[in-house]
Amino acid sequence: MESTINGIHHITAIAGNAKRNHDFYTKTLGLRMVKKTVNFDDPETYHLYYGDKEGTPGTILTFFPWENIMTGRRGSRQATEIGYSVPEGSLDFWQKRFEDHNVIYNKVAEKFGEQYLTFLDPDGLKLELIVSKTADNRLPWETDEIKAENATKGFHNITITTNKMQPTADILTNVFGYKLLEQHVNRFRFVTDAVDNANIVDLVEVPGEVAGHVAGGSVHHVAFRVKNEEVLMQYRDKIASLGLHITEKIDRNYFYSLYFREPGGVLFEIATDNPGFAVDEPVEELGQHLKLPAQYEQYRASLETTLPKLA
Repeated sequence: MESTINGIHHITAIAGNAKRNHDFYTKTLGLRMVKKTVNFDDPETYHLYYGDKEGTPGTILTFFPWENIMTGRRGSRQATEIGYSVPEGSLDFWQKRFEDHNVIYNKVAEKFGEQYLTFLDPDGLKLELIVSKTADNRLPWETDEIKAENATKGFHNITITTNKMQPTADILTNVFGYKLLEQHVNRFRFVTDAVDNANIVDLVEVPGEVAGHVAGGSVHHVAFRVKNEEVLMQYRDKIASLGLHITEKIDRNYFYSLYFREPGGVLFEIATDNPGFAVDEPVEELGQHLKLPAQYEQYRASLETTLPKLA
């Protein structure tokens, strides 16, 4: 794990109504709110983080909720499906739960020898609950209604839809250290053995697919995980040497980041494990307080009035 890409760090998407997003992910899906903060570039908009008890990389789904955002459109040049790992035998529980909570879902299907259940969040973001064929020993966050035998354990995979698979595959294999594991028709599964979970990227090649539009219900970017800043900057050199534009190191308070757009059009981030989500509030209190970047602390009183109430 020292100088490698260690699978997915987090995935960031766009939502509409903040309270609806919060209720769906914390109540219906049973994730923990790990951090309640604001968008660095738009402080009157939340940046909400959901994950496991400690905010472990590989479990973190984040949202920018913009109240009146238009609905996006899935298509090529996009990350189009987010896969969560769930325990064997749990899909019946989730189907019933989705029926009880009026969640749109499809019947259970199978790909690469794994059962999965597709559903949409209230903004139309496409997600899957997947019974992994490899062991997933991560401890889930439990709620009163969702216990460990059914709870999500973190990410299984991310799916990217592309017109031409190879340029994105080259980044995954030649830069990130992934390997092609298997292929079924036009779906190519890449995996890294640097970590055991949250380590799969599926590329779906659809040459004639129209480019999607990133807006409400869309994935904004996919963040890949590295141990620390030293490794982060090693990857900056690698990516810059390919002639791709990549940002300088950015301090996101809970991790350090680089951003670049891979050749297939998807915005990739590389993010560090350090310092983690407990840097400004104890693990027991994660997500309970509004945490602001230092430059916005002077506006706290105003922001606490402006930002929507979540509870």
